[in-house]
Amino acid sequence: MKLFYGEIADNKVIINDEEQQHIVKVLRMKDGEEIHVTDGNGALASGKLLIEGKKAGIEVLEIKNNLPGFNPKLHIAIAPTKNIDRIEFFVEKAVEMGISEISIIVTEKTERKNINIDKIRKQAVAASKQSLRFHFPVINDSVKLPDFLKTINPEHTFVAHCHENLERMELKNIPQMEEITFLIGPEGDFSEKEIAFLAEHKIKAVSLGNQRLRTETAGVFVAAWNYYNMI
Repeated sequence: MKLFYGEIADNKVIINDEEQQHIVKVLRMKDGEEIHVTDGNGALASGKLLIEGKKAGIEVLEIKNNLPGFNPKLHIAIAPTKNIDRIEFFVEKAVEMGISEISIIVTEKTERKNINIDKIRKQAVAASKQSLRFHFPVINDSVKLPDFLKTINPEHTFVAHCHENLERMELKNIPQMEEITFLIGPEGDFSEKEIAFLAEHKIKAVSLGNQRLRTETAGVFVAAWNYYNMI
């Protein structure tokens, strides 16, 4: 299946401008080829490619709406790494495994304060198409940890940290939920002050095993755990 991104409304399909350029100039697809377009919100249009000069359209043969999404829905709030490639790796893999939402959180030990969210969103779209997702994940703007806590339900929220002297539950003991949020800290982990702050907000601490995982590895691990629970 060749999947592209566009707008789908009232049986009308408009392929995204960048996607049209990719179809015509990079892939050099031919008029009449089979093509599929999703809006990233659960709709899928199938039909034949229409090429007019440098423009690409679709002769719609079928539209499916309200395709099922992922359950449970996973939201990972992760601190950006100093090397941005590592966060981009996390985003790509987590999207492939069905993550529903990603937030970039700024913590006390976060070294990289600025991140190109638009680039991350484009990577999420690319990974969604590659893995044939019809529901694209939400990529939120970066936010400071205290502000992020104002937006979540603490009953469905957990923090993975490496402070062995503090109480942590095992991942396998987390009950089944329709929605779940995980907080992943930066290089050097959350500070003890932040851990205490999270505990005050009823955020439960979780251990990801005996090994100390890098930030992006921890994020991928949680995404894989959730993906396994989907099956």
